[in-house]
Amino acid sequence: MAPRLKEKYKNEVVKTLMERFQYKNIMEVPKLEKIVINMGIGEARDNPKLLESAVKELELITGQKPVITKAKKSIANFKLRQGMNVGAKVTLRGDRMYYFLDKLMNIALPRVRDFRGVSDTSFDGRGNYALGIKEQLIFPEIDYDKVEAIRGLDIVIVTTAKTDEEAKVFLEEMGMPFRK
Repeated sequence: MAPRLKEKYKNEVVKTLMERFQYKNIMEVPKLEKIVINMGIGEARDNPKLLESAVKELELITGQKPVITKAKKSIANFKLRQGMNVGAKVTLRGDRMYYFLDKLMNIALPRVRDFRGVSDTSFDGRGNYALGIKEQLIFPEIDYDKVEAIRGLDIVIVTTAKTDEEAKVFLEEMGMPFRK
């Protein structure tokens, strides 16, 4: 069964965007390319167990095994050497990407305390949207009692949109709760 967000895209969003931006070809309509979820764990150099728990949590949230990221350069002030483990990331594509975005917009974000919508200024100029989350506890898969440390994560939604305006309208149509 196809994800309901994918069905919504095919049945509603494409038509709306074709009318709004006067596209001549259906292939011009912006679509989701991938979603990258990144969790930086700076304390992992002192305590490798923290990295393990972060990887487990990221795997629970996304349903996919994360890749451990390593430091590219040595930075003496941070007591960091090149090649040390500093985080974990997951790249979602296909159906998993749609399931994750659906869960993010309809379940996780409304659970944020004092949530009034996400910022509409976090576009990069090329139609991609970045979102920072302060704590992983907003996802329903995370068991509050088993959390060792509260960690934030970055979510980057990569679209095929050419401009930020196209990407914003596309994400709004998909159901992203932007601030009014």
